[in-house]
Amino acid sequence: MSSKNDVKIGWFILIAALVILLGKLGVFGFLGRTLWPLVIVILGLLLHAVFFGPSRQPILLIPAGILTVWGILFTICNTWGWHLMKNLWPAWILGIAVGLYEYYIYKSPRARAALTVSVLLGVLTLIFFFFSLLYSSIIYILALGLIVFGAWCIWGPKKRTKRKLNRNW
Repeated sequence: MSSKNDVKIGWFILIAALVILLGKLGVFGFLGRTLWPLVIVILGLLLHAVFFGPSRQPILLIPAGILTVWGILFTICNTWGWHLMKNLWPAWILGIAVGLYEYYIYKSPRARAALTVSVLLGVLTLIFFFFSLLYSSIIYILALGLIVFGAWCIWGPKKRTKRKLNRNW
């Protein structure tokens, strides 16, 4: 064997040994458990890139928007805990709304039905977010906000006009 082949075989053996060692130490399992949602985000962004490339197929934007939103949702839940899904589940609907809205924007001629469905799903998402957060700690923030707004309505800056008292009642 030539020394060139020996060096290549040496590099191959060294890299294979490092991969085996890192695998046994759990590095790949850790990366797989923590970074898998980024694969979904990257797929969504790649579909966006394919659309903005030479193909210009607007239908690609529907799965691109869906995968991007869902990938962000999975990243949030994977980072801070899957218990957040009890409040963030309406983002599943939001992903579809975003994909349809992107399709509506770039489709020529404009697909009116895509806009209608997108807006309806977006409003539905907001309603579901409100009700899902209503049963969590956000209710305290909402109550505090209402207290502040009520106090402002009562004691806030108003133009005080002097009224004549009608004593004939």
